[in-house]
Amino acid sequence: MIAVDERGYYGEFGGAYIPEMLYPNVEELRQQYLDIMQEDTFQKEFHRLLRDYVGRPSPLYLAERLSEHYNTNIYLKREDLNHTGAHKINNTIGQILMAKRLGKKRIIAETGAGQHGVATATVCALMGMPCVVYMGAVDIKRQAPNVSRMRMLGAEVRPAESGSRTLKDATNEAIRDWINNPVDTHYIIGSAVGPHPYPDMVARFQSVISEEMQWQLEEHTGSAKPNAVIACVGGGSNAAGAYFHYLNEPDVRLIAVEAAGKGVHSGESAATSILGTKGIIHGSRTLLMQTKDGQIVEPYSLSAGLDYPGIGPMHAHLIASGRAEAISITDEDALKAAYFLSRKEGIIPALETSHAFAALDVMEYNSSDVIVICLSGRGDKDLETFINHFDDYQNGAL
Repeated sequence: MIAVDERGYYGEFGGAYIPEMLYPNVEELRQQYLDIMQEDTFQKEFHRLLRDYVGRPSPLYLAERLSEHYNTNIYLKREDLNHTGAHKINNTIGQILMAKRLGKKRIIAETGAGQHGVATATVCALMGMPCVVYMGAVDIKRQAPNVSRMRMLGAEVRPAESGSRTLKDATNEAIRDWINNPVDTHYIIGSAVGPHPYPDMVARFQSVISEEMQWQLEEHTGSAKPNAVIACVGGGSNAAGAYFHYLNEPDVRLIAVEAAGKGVHSGESAATSILGTKGIIHGSRTLLMQTKDGQIVEPYSLSAGLDYPGIGPMHAHLIASGRAEAISITDEDALKAAYFLSRKEGIIPALETSHAFAALDVMEYNSSDVIVICLSGRGDKDLETFINHFDDYQNGAL
């Protein structure tokens, strides 16, 4: 049985390793999150907003030309069609409702690719709450369209100038803010990471993805279970949602696709399942890239959303136990997959999601299999990156 225990552990991964100043906040959330989520009024408001504001259910689309190319049956769970363009809005809707019930007056968040920042800024505008989003200075430059969207929505975007100036460092800054403002502020963590109860809470809010997949697959194929579910994994919120209702279905393969950057052993990678060891980062025990004396190894990926030195504790447990299969994809192969999907299906995916599509070139499957790929976000935010590499693709240099 794969589930989080009362202490917040998936097997040996998880827990809550937090400064004393944050204990009241995290404990308040731990004691109340399940009761609040299970309230009938909460569920009605959550699902009303998912339907009327986000635009759910997101379609499950049979990608016929992609299926023909790979000689199998490939369905795309179209999270890119949600309001704000990614799966992130599922979680931010849930957490803003949670924050209101806890009496919080101010919201902070971290973001890498910017989609979580946009989704947080969106729900804060919807609910009339002030919002501060921390973002690595490097990511602010490479994800400029999303920065503009956050500011348009009224959020303050604060750059993280330390370390590699990417997602890890933005998370550090958000935690510092929370320590300094523990009473009135709720931290909307965007991925299935952080101290318990965040990984479980985020997974539960995102589980609407696999909940819909079950009945949509039943309609399409006559069975609620696919042979495989593929999702990209940085921290892992879209994967947590896509896997959730299949965690205890051992005949459904769970494929976690991470960023190999310039190559797993190139020194510029974010392939945590291979390079990571057990340690603590951002409040939980998980797999992370670190030196022998426990210093964080700076990750690298062309994809801002996968540029993280760890993975969520659920995914660490799934991979370590063998329940999930980890596949590492380079920048180059992710770019090729993005161009290929665009030409085959008329869908420009986010660079993060492109890693999941590239897994089709290296995994094994049968022609009769049903494979679902969580298309976690659209590629508008990555167009500059795609354009910068387009000539190489056209010339066969990729």
